[in-house]
Amino acid sequence: MAEVLFESHDVPARLKSQTSEESDHYIDLRTDSKCEKAEENQAVEQAEPDFQLSHDIPPSPDLSKMSKKTLLCTPPIKDGVQFDQPNRKLSPAFHQALLSFCRMSADSRLGSEVSRIADSENGVMLMLGRCLPHIVPNVLLAKREELIPLILCTACLHPEPKERDQLLHILFNLIKRPDDEQRQMILTGCVAFARHVGPTRVEAELLPQCWEQINHKYPERRLLVAESCGDLAPYLPKEIRSSLVLSMLQQMLLEDKADMVREAVIKSLGIIMGYIDDPDKYQQGFELLLTALGDPSERVVSATHQVFLPAYAAWTMELGNLQSHLIPTLLGKIEKLLREGEHGLDEHKLHMYLSALQSLIPSLFATVLQNAPFTSKAKLQGEILQIEVTRFPRPISPLQDVATIIGSREQLAALLQLYDYQLEHEGTTGWESLLWVVNQLLPQLIEIVGRINVASAAYVHEFSRYFWRLCRTFGKIFTNTKVKPQFQEILRLSEENIDSAAGNGVLTKTTVPIYATGVLTCYNQEEDRKLLVGFLEDVMTMLSLSHAPLDSLKAAFVELGTNPAYHELLLTVLWYGVVHTSALVRCTAARMFELLVKGVNETLVAQRVVPALITLSSDPEISVRIATIPAFGTIMETVTQRELLERVKMQLASFLEDPQYQDQHSLQIEIIRTFGRVGPNAEPRFRDEFVLPHLHKLALVNNQQSVDSKRLDIATYLFEAYSALSCCFISEELMVNHFLPGLRCLRVDMEQLSPEHEVILSSMIKECEQKVENKSVQEPQGMLSACLFPANLFSMPSCARAPTWNVWSLSKSGAEKKG
Repeated sequence: MAEVLFESHDVPARLKSQTSEESDHYIDLRTDSKCEKAEENQAVEQAEPDFQLSHDIPPSPDLSKMSKKTLLCTPPIKDGVQFDQPNRKLSPAFHQALLSFCRMSADSRLGSEVSRIADSENGVMLMLGRCLPHIVPNVLLAKREELIPLILCTACLHPEPKERDQLLHILFNLIKRPDDEQRQMILTGCVAFARHVGPTRVEAELLPQCWEQINHKYPERRLLVAESCGDLAPYLPKEIRSSLVLSMLQQMLLEDKADMVREAVIKSLGIIMGYIDDPDKYQQGFELLLTALGDPSERVVSATHQVFLPAYAAWTMELGNLQSHLIPTLLGKIEKLLREGEHGLDEHKLHMYLSALQSLIPSLFATVLQNAPFTSKAKLQGEILQIEVTRFPRPISPLQDVATIIGSREQLAALLQLYDYQLEHEGTTGWESLLWVVNQLLPQLIEIVGRINVASAAYVHEFSRYFWRLCRTFGKIFTNTKVKPQFQEILRLSEENIDSAAGNGVLTKTTVPIYATGVLTCYNQEEDRKLLVGFLEDVMTMLSLSHAPLDSLKAAFVELGTNPAYHELLLTVLWYGVVHTSALVRCTAARMFELLVKGVNETLVAQRVVPALITLSSDPEISVRIATIPAFGTIMETVTQRELLERVKMQLASFLEDPQYQDQHSLQIEIIRTFGRVGPNAEPRFRDEFVLPHLHKLALVNNQQSVDSKRLDIATYLFEAYSALSCCFISEELMVNHFLPGLRCLRVDMEQLSPEHEVILSSMIKECEQKVENKSVQEPQGMLSACLFPANLFSMPSCARAPTWNVWSLSKSGAEKKG
């Protein structure tokens, strides 16, 4: 207590100014309004304390009436204490008058307390109960936690309920906005109090203090309430846990606007779920779980997965509801989303339910182990193999560790030995919990996967991670004997079908990327990688030969491409396509390179990708050569090696300048589309020396096109390419020699074929011409910004205007083409 700093109200005037500066750090421990009033009064009248005492608890009557005269004439309090008396004959009146010159004051409250020293434990408690309310407001905020032991000890042992209530009120209001460390001290004190006094007094004395502050204006105080509900849960009567405390937490979860408060609520709900034993509260817990999973705050959702969900799952396992209610209900909600989302799926809810299912995988596996035919045989005697470090996915929380759920790592190791042996040698007969996974969960999940939009990388990633964690948790034997056969049966990838031209509808669905990325990547041994390569090769072949969309294969490549460990494997698959006898497969391989280029390092691009593309660019089939153009363009957009860029530039130049390609309409469209896509992000020199001059040439040649449909196609893609390039910085020379002439050629086409586009082109040309003439002082010498939109049309920055207008132009051209 030596560090506790007290402020005396009898300080000299020069110190009182300092006291007024610190008065903002004090609070009234009875009500916030009194606190604010006390702080205001301190700035004016330093003689008045900032802590307003309760008039309901006056000092002890015998002390309040004690005067200096009484004190001097009172005999010793403690029996047996004797003092030497002088052998004098002074009159009592003179003796008393003489002693009146002693520097003592028993006429004030503090003087009364000082003059009477407690001579028993009960007296000490009574004295602390009277003095602490006067001491607390005069202690600096930074040191008030030093008073917590005194407050708690007095509150525990004081005989008067009213005094105890005031002391606990002081504890919860000790600091206006307690930080994390201060809250920990207060909560530690609350737990110590609860362990000392028992559940009855905790309910009667501590919980009302929490309830009073549930709507406090300061989030730190509400945070203290939320945390105390969890910390006090083990020491409350069980009826109170599942009624009052659960209701308090529910109210705060639904109403509190502070993320940190709701996060604390979630953690306390998890603790409460470990102590509730009333089955009637199961449904309320489930509704709270859904609310928590749907919270807009990431930190709240994270706390839900780390604490609340596994704690609720543990209770669900005890009730036998994990496989009968919790998981089926979440699956049902996903299916409902798919039924209702034909015109737009609620991505947030899908993520919410699927992430919950993923977090339940450890609990599901624990249920399977605890209800297996061999569970009773699992003993910790004899030699038990150690569990491999990589046997299970890394848990996001100790509560999602299978060993923690089972009880110990040793017990889990014993069960795993029996589990693998049972699967490999004795089968699953009579193993109801595992049969539910095999016969109900897996088929339902695979059916759901087939209905997910394959074009959504987010959906593919979510389901891929789910199956990956499921397979890794249930083990390699389970994956090979229970999971893979179900996918293979649906995909029907048999040798007689591989070369068939008949379409296989399921191969175009999300089932393909989920099987490839979620199941076949679970284990990384040589045979596992060979199986993945073979599957991707077969899918590429079948989709190509049946002229089916490539979205499922692209989704698998995108998901696998995010992991550099699979880049070599994917290049092996594509090389299989490069050397395939069918031009359709070679064409697919060429298009797939575009997806791979962005994630692959430049060494692989130089050594594996470019040689393959060069090979395909000389293919006998023109369609294969055309299919390489987007990949070449992406290389120009992402690679920095000068030599590599020159090789790609030479190949693109051959497509543009070789006479054999002059009448290739499809090739010209692919070139223009690629220029429009990569031009803004490509190296400036490539754009200036290659892209803009060739766009000018293509626009000029298109003026001579006699077939209106082809002419409009080229003009439309040129319009989009120029729109994309319009926000690049272009030199005055290029502006005059290529950009403006190209726009004028394009305007000639649009005047005849699309008057709506011609209006916009005229505006673009006019603004370019004005910039060339004015040589605006705002632009660097010799450089012009080609942002071509009138300032009065858009208020956005020039380089942000083009995309908005570009969307409009694309939609217009698309509508016209469809018309």
